[in-house]
This record gives sequence, structure tokens and C-alpha cells, in this order.
Amino acid sequence: MINPISILHRVLDRVFPKAPDFFALLSEQAGQVTHTVNLLADFMGTSDPEIGRQIRKDEHAADAIKVRNLHILNEAFSTDIDREDIYRAIVDLDEIVNYCKDCVNEMDALAVTPDKYTYELAAALRDGCQTLAAGFTILGGTPQDAARNADTARKHGRRMEKLYRRALAELFQGDDYLNILKRREIYQHLDRAGGRLEHCANTLHDIVVKIG
Repeated sequence: MINPISILHRVLDRVFPKAPDFFALLSEQAGQVTHTVNLLADFMGTSDPEIGRQIRKDEHAADAIKVRNLHILNEAFSTDIDREDIYRAIVDLDEIVNYCKDCVNEMDALAVTPDKYTYELAAALRDGCQTLAAGFTILGGTPQDAARNADTARKHGRRMEKLYRRALAELFQGDDYLNILKRREIYQHLDRAGGRLEHCANTLHDIVVKIG
């Protein structure tokens, strides 16, 4: 005999499907971003071209995760996080990886080698993304702790802003204008990645406020 309760559950699951676990999906995406940024910091410390190639591969993996998450968001009947916040987090996380790839590609195209500022900027981005990823990982369980991670990630982003200004000030003291233009482009990619880091941290904090 068929259990009528079981039939009812199946009908309800079709009419009102379970919400995807966006806590887990965002945690996975933030982890992928951290992996790429870790590679970027290693690249800025070693100039190893193999690491640069790995960053380009990582960008494809990160893009696949972004596309999957956006598809799941678009298909979701309901979400346990505000839809706009999920969208912002997905896009901004992916943009961090894009800036990492663009930075490496332009360094290769312009024959620019890492310097102390590219390393310090990449290291600050690495620290911020690691903190951000930790925040997304614990968001579903201990949101107030995730809020503290968001605050710390923002501080790393502000540290990048100060490093960027210091790097430009020192760069423009020289008279090798071609080198100045090339390096400014690289510094800008890293600074923009820091801006996306801050956007992600703000989104994480917004999510905490809304689910709190």
C-alpha cells in the first residue's frame, strides 16, 4: 500500500522545491578565489611562469563555478539568503579572480616583473580573501563570527588602497615614463581586485544583518 504521506511529500517537493544551499555554494566559490589569490602571491614572490599559467587555468575553473551558481540562483524557487546579495557575492568573487588573471597576462605582455609593491598588494589581497572565505564558510552556522571576518577583510582592502597610493607616489618619482605607465597598469589591476574584496566583505556583512 502506498503511503499517502509519502505521496504528499513528493507533491509538495515538486510544487515547493527545497532551496539550494547557497551557504555551501558561496563557501566553495570563495575557496576557489582564495586558491587563485594564493597563487598570485606566490607568483609575485617568485616570478615563476608556471604559476602564472596555473592562475590562467584557475580563472576557467572559477568562471565555471560562477556560471553554475548563477544558473542555480536563477532556477531557485526560494533562497535562504537575499537574492540580490547572492548575486553580488557571486559576481564580485569572480571579478577578483579575473583581475588576478588580467594582472598576470599584462605583466607577461608588457614584460613587467614583480616588485615589492606587487608582492605586498598580492599578499594583502591573499590575507583578505582568506579571511573572507573563512567568513562565508561559517556564515550559515555562526553569522556573527562571519561579520567579524567581513570587518577584517575590509581592513585588508583598505590596506591595499594605502599600498597602492604609496606605490604610485614612489613610481612617479622616476623619469622612465614607459616603465611608469606599464607598472601603473599592473598596480591598478591589483587595486581593483582589492576594491572587489571590499565589495564582497560589505555583501557578507549585509547578509549577516539580514539573516541575524
